[in-house]
Amino acid sequence: MQLNHLIAAAGAAGAIATGAVQAADYRAAATPPVTFHYAQVDNVKVFYRQAGNPAAPTVLLLHGFPTSSFMYRDLIPMLAKRYNVIAPDMPGFGLTQAPEQGKYTYTFDQLAKTMEGFTNVLGLERYALQVFDYGAPVGWRLAAARPERVTALISQNGNAYEVGLAEGWIPIQRYWKDPSPANREAVRQFVTPEAIKWQYTHGVKDLSRVAPDSYLLDAALTARPGNVDIQLDLFLDYADNVAQYPQFQAYFRKHRPPVLAVWGKNDPFFLNEGAEAFKRDVPDAEVRFFDTGHFALETHVHEIGPVILDFLDRKVARTR
Repeated sequence: MQLNHLIAAAGAAGAIATGAVQAADYRAAATPPVTFHYAQVDNVKVFYRQAGNPAAPTVLLLHGFPTSSFMYRDLIPMLAKRYNVIAPDMPGFGLTQAPEQGKYTYTFDQLAKTMEGFTNVLGLERYALQVFDYGAPVGWRLAAARPERVTALISQNGNAYEVGLAEGWIPIQRYWKDPSPANREAVRQFVTPEAIKWQYTHGVKDLSRVAPDSYLLDAALTARPGNVDIQLDLFLDYADNVAQYPQFQAYFRKHRPPVLAVWGKNDPFFLNEGAEAFKRDVPDAEVRFFDTGHFALETHVHEIGPVILDFLDRKVARTR
C-alpha cells in the first residue's frame, strides 16, 4: 500500500515537473506580441507594426500596391522570434495619415524620403530590407542612398530589371508614354475591387488559402476619397522607377548586399526573369520560386517564412 502511494506520488510529481517544463518551453517559444504605433515624419503620421526584441537585428518590411503592412501580418510573428521587425504603411496606403494631393507629392522619390525620415525617427541605423511590389523601388532608393545601413535585401516579387516587367504593365506603359485623360482613365481599372481581388487570386492553385479580408480591406482603403487619384499619380510616376533601374543595379554591383528573391512564379506583373536577374549583379544571390501568384505570402507564408529566416540567420545574424 505504502509503495503504491509512493509510486502515485512520484507519478504526480513527474507530471507536475513535466507540465512545468512544457510551460517553460512554451514561454521560451512564445511568439512576441505585435504592437501598433504612429511616428510623425514631417507632415505625415506613419502607422507601423512592430514585434520582437528591439536589441535584435532589425528587419524593415515595405509593402506594395494596393496593400499595406497588413500583408505581413502572418510573416511578422515568424520573424519576430529572432529579429526586431518593423512594417510601416507608406503614404497613400493603409492607416498612415498623409496630406491630400497638392500638400504632399505622391511620387516614389517622395515616398522614399518619407520612409528614410521614418527610419531616422525610429533610430534605425542598420536593417535588413524586405520589399514587395511598390516597396521595391522605395527600398532600392533607401539602400542606394544609405548603403551602410542595409545588411541584406529580401525581394518578394519586387522588381529591379526591365526583363522582369510582364504584359500586365502594357496599359500603364501606354499611360507613361502619353498621360492623356483617356489613358489615365484606362488605368483606373487597376484600382477597382474586382481588379484588386484578381491580383490576389491570379495564379493561385488553391483559392481557399487566400483570405478574403485581405483584398476587401485593400479595396476599402483604396476607395477612400481622393485616394484613387493618388494611385493614378503613382502609376504614372512608376516610369521613373524603370528609368532608375540602372542606378539600382549599379548599387547591387558595387555593394554586393546579400540578396534573397522569393518569388510567386505565376505573377502577372513581375516575371521570373526579374528574380533571376539579381544574379547578374550579385552572383551569389539566392532565388526561390513558389507555385503561386503575386501575393505569394497570402498562400505560402509557411513555406516562404522559414526560407527567409534561414537566409537572415546566415547573412544578418553574423553582422550584429
